[in-house]
Amino acid sequence: MAEGDTIARAARRIDAALTGQVVAVGAPNPQGRLAGVERLDGRLLEAVTAHGKNLLLRFGDLTLHSHLGMSGSWHLYARGARWRKRRSAAWVVISGGETEAVQFGGPKLRLIATGSIARDPVLSRLGPDVLAADFDVEAVVSALRADSERSLGEALLDQRKVAGIGNIFKSEACFAARLDPRARVGDLTDEQLEEVIGAARDLMADAVVEGRAERAVYRRAGRPCIVCGTPIAVAGQGDANRSTYWCPRCQVSERA
Repeated sequence: MAEGDTIARAARRIDAALTGQVVAVGAPNPQGRLAGVERLDGRLLEAVTAHGKNLLLRFGDLTLHSHLGMSGSWHLYARGARWRKRRSAAWVVISGGETEAVQFGGPKLRLIATGSIARDPVLSRLGPDVLAADFDVEAVVSALRADSERSLGEALLDQRKVAGIGNIFKSEACFAARLDPRARVGDLTDEQLEEVIGAARDLMADAVVEGRAERAVYRRAGRPCIVCGTPIAVAGQGDANRSTYWCPRCQVSERA
C-alpha cells in the first residue's frame, strides 16, 4: 500500500538514477498513452519530488503527476534486466542511460503544466507533506482543530490537513502515541496531537531509509498486543469505512 514513505523512497531512487538525463519515455499500457506521457520522450528530466502520496517528475514546462492508490507501484530496473511484471502492465517507462523507472498500475497518471501546479485543483488542496524538511507540526494541529468533532483516525487520513499518512501509519502512529484513534480531535490536547503527528513522521522517515518495520497493530486484529497482550481490535472509520487497528488497553480514551 503506497503511503508517503513509499512515494518519498521512489522519488529519491528515481531522482538519483535519472535526474539530469535526457530520457526515453514510452507507454506500453493504453492508460499511459491516454495520459499523453509520450510527449515527454526525448526531454530532460529536471527533478523528481514527492508531496504526500503524490510523485512529481518535472520535464521543463510539463510535469508528470503519479498517484499509486492502493495497488500501483514504481519499479527501477537496470537497462535490459528482466521485469517482475509483464510489459503490457506498464503505464509509463522512463529510460536513461543505465536505468529504467516503470510505473505499474494507478489510479492516476497525468501530465500537467508545471506553471499551474500551485493552482491545480488536486495538488493545491494538499496539506503539508508530513516528511518535508520544513514540516510545521503546529500548523497541522491548528488545521486538525478546525474539525474538532472528527475522530483522530479519520482526521489523520485527511490529505488536506496533512499529506502522506495512510491507513498503516494512521494506526501505527496512534499506537506509538498511546492514543485511541476513535477519540474526538476536540477531546485531545495540542501536546497529544503533536505527539501522534510526530510519531507518524518519525515512523515514516525511518521507513524511507530502512524499510517498514514490523507492525505493532495494523492488520493484527485478534492477535495479542506486543505490550500488554490484549487482543488487537479493528473497526471501520469515516465515510470510507477504512479499517483502524488499536489496543483497547494501551490506547484508552475517556470518550471513545
